[in-house]
Amino acid sequence: MKHAILGSGAVGGLVGTALASLGEDVTMIVRPEKLAEYPKSLTLERPSGTITAPAKAVAALAEPVDVLWIATRTFQLQSALESVKATPKMVVPLLNGVDHIAVLRARFSHEAVFPATIAVEAERPAPGHFIQRSPGVRLNLATSAEPALGGIVARLREIGFTCEFVPNEQTLLWSKLCFLAPFALATSASGKNKGEVFADPKWKGELTSAVAEATTVAKASGADIDLAKLHALFDSFPPTVRSSMAKDVAAQRPLELDGIAGPIVRGGERHGIDVSTTKRLIEAIRAKE
Repeated sequence: MKHAILGSGAVGGLVGTALASLGEDVTMIVRPEKLAEYPKSLTLERPSGTITAPAKAVAALAEPVDVLWIATRTFQLQSALESVKATPKMVVPLLNGVDHIAVLRARFSHEAVFPATIAVEAERPAPGHFIQRSPGVRLNLATSAEPALGGIVARLREIGFTCEFVPNEQTLLWSKLCFLAPFALATSASGKNKGEVFADPKWKGELTSAVAEATTVAKASGADIDLAKLHALFDSFPPTVRSSMAKDVAAQRPLELDGIAGPIVRGGERHGIDVSTTKRLIEAIRAKE
């Protein structure tokens, strides 16, 4: 199959390199000013070893592909879509949050967009060079994508990905957000890593309260949240892990604060749910910007 990756950062690069290593035809969509220097092959350092794979790079997608994987930041989505000139058969977004699904279905079509989520700690030290910091990669997709992508997902499992097809789209999207938002907010507001947050009664309490708020909003939005899986996900990450948002705060980079925490706040207002902890953490982070 032909794949294009929109968003050549850490997550997009990880996915692109993994797909290319399986023999898939991968095209990375990069900024025009980066095109000339972009390497002809991709490198991904993983805990299990380093993989390299060939990939093409273009500044704009001018030819149709079977799958367009989108891994931009939420605030970059609209501008990044300007580089997509051709219509892909499938669109698989790996963005944080939930609001991007409606945006993409308005841009392409309802039937072409297949929601997905990915959980991994990764970095991009240089163009075409990516590092997987977390022990594993958790990729979940809507069940509607299984007929087309089931074979590829099976091969990703063979190289260490944990993958699941989820029938309820709200469950798929909110299951990640109920983990990501509280973790990102707590580590960003505190400046602590996961182990330090869990060891501090105050910050562990803030995290626990934020999880409760997120799951309540998620359930009101039609999601079925498995708290046991949620806690197992927290347990699976090493104590030194920090959220991408916490790293962005430290580096004074733009934040995905609205894309990650906004759905919880707006959902709380829509359903009359108290999300005061989430709001308090948001304000603490904004004070650092």
